[in-house]
Amino acid sequence: MPHIDIKYFPRELSEEQKQALANDVCEVLKKHLQSKDSALSVALTEVAPEDWKSEVYDPVIKPALDNLVKKPGYTM
Repeated sequence: MPHIDIKYFPRELSEEQKQALANDVCEVLKKHLQSKDSALSVALTEVAPEDWKSEVYDPVIKPALDNLVKKPGYTM
């Protein structure tokens, strides 16, 4: 495995652009974690800017701050 869950502000991405993003992320994981393509899954979830704190920062980022390898350059 892993499963990658990318949360981001809404963007006008075509299905081809979403697939290219997923493919690029998978290539990095295959390189660094020696994952097989068949073991990888990717979710792309749009989150409105006004919902970021309640849907992403507070429940996902803030509790994991001590474990994040790359911390955000902002606080909320």
